[in-house]
Amino acid sequence: MADKDEKKGGGKAWIGALALCTLVAVGTGAGLGMYLMTSVEKAVDQKTREAQEHEKAAKVLNYTGELTLRSVGSVVTNLAEPADSWVRIESSVVFKTGSLPTPDITLAEIKADLVAYLRTLSTAQIEGASGLQHLREDLNERVALRTKGAVRELIVEALVVQ
Repeated sequence: MADKDEKKGGGKAWIGALALCTLVAVGTGAGLGMYLMTSVEKAVDQKTREAQEHEKAAKVLNYTGELTLRSVGSVVTNLAEPADSWVRIESSVVFKTGSLPTPDITLAEIKADLVAYLRTLSTAQIEGASGLQHLREDLNERVALRTKGAVRELIVEALVVQ
């Protein structure tokens, strides 16, 4: 009979140990869950604050004050390589009002510079996003040299190569 009582007591001990382990696991899981939830909430709050600050910064205009936007017009010319390919570019320039004494003459000079530069290019040089970026940088540099820095930027509105 003693063996039966020991088995019942041993079974109760195992059930008690199992219940205790379950309670510890539930408590640990709940604590870890609460910790992770608060850290995720903090990260989300920080990201939304950064996004709101970025939106406020994005609303600041690149150009302020007395600026003028003038169209250079369409420039159509052939490329250096292949010889039968043509390029058409439409662009505008941004400059401070009054900084160009004769804007019409300056725009005609810029147009001539664009033709001269585009005739030196090949289609491989203006392919893709990086090619377009390099073209914009080169054109802005040429316009800045032509106008001695009076023109702030040349904006490429359209570019067609055929």
